[in-house]
Amino acid sequence: MSHTAPPSSSWWARHQKTIAPWLFLAPALVMFGVYVIAPIFESMALSLYDWDGLGTPKFVGLQNYFDLWDDPDFWMSLKNNLIWIFGFMLAVPAGLFLALFLNQTVFGIRLFKSLFFFPFVISQVVLGLVFSWFYDPSNGLLALVFTSLGLEPLAVLSDDTIVTYGIVVAGLYPQIAYCMILYLTGLNGVRPDLIEAARLEGARGWTMLWRVVLPQLRPATFIAVVVTIIGSLRSFDMISIMTQGGPYGSSRVLAYYMYEVALSEYGYRMGYGTAIATVLFFIMLVYIGFVLRRIYRQEQES
Repeated sequence: MSHTAPPSSSWWARHQKTIAPWLFLAPALVMFGVYVIAPIFESMALSLYDWDGLGTPKFVGLQNYFDLWDDPDFWMSLKNNLIWIFGFMLAVPAGLFLALFLNQTVFGIRLFKSLFFFPFVISQVVLGLVFSWFYDPSNGLLALVFTSLGLEPLAVLSDDTIVTYGIVVAGLYPQIAYCMILYLTGLNGVRPDLIEAARLEGARGWTMLWRVVLPQLRPATFIAVVVTIIGSLRSFDMISIMTQGGPYGSSRVLAYYMYEVALSEYGYRMGYGTAIATVLFFIMLVYIGFVLRRIYRQEQES
């Protein structure tokens, strides 16, 4: 009885598993390169020019970056960005607390979850308007509270020492809701056998939360911190709606200052604006590099 030799496999059959994922990724990689990577390098190149957006760009080298170093408005904006980062980080423990509070199996809890999630689906513009009315020193809700306590109403958005904190509080409102959803999703994956075993060992309250629940919520915490920090660095719309960078530029962040000098009536200095954008990009790049390194380590450990 004769046996037929198996036909030799083609080049595609031998490399299909390696090439197929890249073929699926190729359209997205092309779009990412055209609409994200290319504009980044174009902006970096533009930061080396003095250009008003209409005339002929004049090459000035690193002069825009030297001007930034001596620009007090730039340092004020950078300081406000740091305030946004540290203030926004309060959304993570607040979201965890709300998720633990709402992770109950009682009647009507879904309605409460929906109400707490509601701020996240509202437009930032609407939230900015709502908080502007809330802070209104003449007839806002905060002014009524101060008046009822016998105190002078506080003009939050007109005081250059507290205006940034007031806007951060407004920005925290939807961010807490987002972190809460992340933690509610994570709590669904907490292993009940570990909870039961910890109870048999006598773990209760804070010990149960710190030693049993929080370690299992580590992925949700990681995502919440990443999204929160990136969200704080991208803050723009709340500032635009509530103060437009005022009073006297005291509530600007780097993104809003970049818009003012590059695209508003204050400047049309495209090169200077892209220099600010480049600095903001490198700040985010350092952080994103840390995140990617952490993800790579987690994949290796798993």
